[in-house]
Amino acid sequence: MGYNFFENKDCEYYPCHKAERINCLFCFCPLYSTDCGGNCKWIYDRNGKLIKDCSNCIIPHTDGGYEYVTGRLAGKGDKKMEEHMNLEQVIDLDKKYYMNTFGDRIPLCFTEGNGIELTSTDGDVYKDFFAGIAVCSLGYNHERLTRELTEQVKQLIHTSSVYYVENQARLAEMLVKHSWGDRVFFCSTGAEANEGAIKLAKKYQVEKGNKNKIEFVTLKNSFHGRTLATVAATGQPKYQAPYQPLIEKFVHIDRDDISGLENAVNENTAGIMIELIQGESGVNPVSREFAEKAAELCRKNDIALIVDEVQTGIGRTGKLFAYELYDLKPDIVTMAKGLGGGVPIGAFCANEKFASAFKPGDHGTTFGGNPLSTRAGLVVLDELIHGGVLENVGETGSYLFDKLRQLADANSKIANVRGRGLMCGVEFSEPIAKEIGEKLRENKVLVGVVGDRVLRIVPPLIVTKPDICLLYTSDAADE
Repeated sequence: MGYNFFENKDCEYYPCHKAERINCLFCFCPLYSTDCGGNCKWIYDRNGKLIKDCSNCIIPHTDGGYEYVTGRLAGKGDKKMEEHMNLEQVIDLDKKYYMNTFGDRIPLCFTEGNGIELTSTDGDVYKDFFAGIAVCSLGYNHERLTRELTEQVKQLIHTSSVYYVENQARLAEMLVKHSWGDRVFFCSTGAEANEGAIKLAKKYQVEKGNKNKIEFVTLKNSFHGRTLATVAATGQPKYQAPYQPLIEKFVHIDRDDISGLENAVNENTAGIMIELIQGESGVNPVSREFAEKAAELCRKNDIALIVDEVQTGIGRTGKLFAYELYDLKPDIVTMAKGLGGGVPIGAFCANEKFASAFKPGDHGTTFGGNPLSTRAGLVVLDELIHGGVLENVGETGSYLFDKLRQLADANSKIANVRGRGLMCGVEFSEPIAKEIGEKLRENKVLVGVVGDRVLRIVPPLIVTKPDICLLYTSDAADE
């Protein structure tokens, strides 16, 4: 390997680092006195002197270490990871140090993106029709979003919620003006938004003196998050099993079961919580009749209609919110995912009747509504509303469904194509979804896979018709 790699196995300290092959060229690392970018920490020695502890750093001692160190010395800074870490190295670090809650991930790691394209550590370019699970609404490296976030980072990233935040106030105003709600609370994730919505609906009943109204009705196969309350709300036993007994009471009924809904609502019910299109379980819309009945029961019993728009909201269905497709007026709406275009942000919006139940100290957040995330939200909403992105969802969404239904008509293995806008589920008559997903990935096209029969297609909202042609004309799609 020339001069960039050497193993001194005769050294009395060898092996000194946890690496399969140790580069000994930098036993006295020239980056010691710099901001090196390695896995170091600062500690105090016995004399109280602050020193650098490099014992957990393996960067200069592995393949690629030479190039990394010399690059830093040359003033290149912390260059792109692919210049000093390949996929195998990333996987190795992940398996050693990350808590594995995802199982075996797809063996891909991406280093940069542009539009709907992602570039892997191997330099391969993929068309992304999954968008970080419907998160990257404006795609990757969106010129305006990147520019304004850069400006905001230079100005102010975070400040305490005990002070007023200009971007937070502006984004709240924008959401209220373009929704059915009156007031907004910002958080960092969709699960937090749903958790807050549940608390608000419960607090409303407490304020009225109805302390026994603690039950919520949700749907089987729903997904509302992984906090203790939202995992209880989620109508999928596989997510609930490790945490039994659950702390909150949720009654789960079948989607579109109107009689089941009527029977589930009782004197102890505080709210009905629904996804108008269930994304995680395979893109399953609820019927208009069911949604209307839920709204009617909430009005009749003075309980909260909570619409979980974490995935369907922020333009995903062709409307800013999916409840517009159903002509609903929900009491509380939750959102996250696409709102920040990739920057973590969540929110729940409520009408004044329910919003007024929260008093100072009833709820809080450290990071929610910070200047950076709300700046991202302002850009995303403005691009959707005034930049033509919503119109693009309508046009390209119709085109996507037309092409997929034509494909279904010609292929008996496709049993159903469902969804709205750019939220699409393709169901197969056979358990071949994983196989089709893998073949698409081989053709450099990324989609989501739900179970063994459904593909989930949720591309960035800026996707074009030529992009969509690449999806349905793929060799995998034709099989």
